[in-house]
Amino acid sequence: MSEFRTILFERDGEIARITLNRPHVLNAYDMEMRDDLHAVLSAVRDDASLRVLVLAGNGRAFCSGGDVREFGSAPSPVVARDVRWRRDVWGLLRSLRQPTIAAVHGHAAGSGLEMALLCDFRVAARDAVFSLPETGLGMIPGVVGTQTAPRAIGVGRALDLVLGGRTIDAREAARVGLVGSVVARSRLTDESLRLARRLAKIDEELSVQVKTLVHRGLELPLAAALGWEKLLAGRIPQ
Repeated sequence: MSEFRTILFERDGEIARITLNRPHVLNAYDMEMRDDLHAVLSAVRDDASLRVLVLAGNGRAFCSGGDVREFGSAPSPVVARDVRWRRDVWGLLRSLRQPTIAAVHGHAAGSGLEMALLCDFRVAARDAVFSLPETGLGMIPGVVGTQTAPRAIGVGRALDLVLGGRTIDAREAARVGLVGSVVARSRLTDESLRLARRLAKIDEELSVQVKTLVHRGLELPLAAALGWEKLLAGRIPQ
């Protein structure tokens, strides 16, 4: 895993740490990063000894979004979208059984914010800035933003980001529930690892069941979700 060019991978006991590593372009997401992330996330998924994933960015930002140098390089928008989805990094990140933590600093823009929204927990440095600028460029935030943002912060605030193109800082992100905590930049790594170690201590079966209930329950009517909760709760030893 050390041979990846666009990401860094480290293992800290039961904790997997992935760091986006294109600092010269503020970790802009390109096809090579897509392929590297798909490979390493697949490895994390298949490693039963890994209990938690922490996702961070190297340099001055978490991720500035899609690499604009690749825009317009495909023969058509249809081909571009097909290439983008050929390896479903987003579905893979979303489906991991392990709890996932985004440690965000600097810009989390476009697909960078969407990547963070796919994580279960978000810890932000005080210098973090969040935005979905795609509509201002004549595009739809077509990764996951139109669906994950309203689930995280409600419809009105999500439309402010997705349609209005508003940028919010870490303090407001915490106020609206986009991130769970805000810390000094110097404490971001330590805080995200502290949370990761706490999550790693939770019984694995319990962790998987709770994560599944919370995420999939949102797709069900309340009565059905409550019934499923009762069923799964009865399977966990007391």
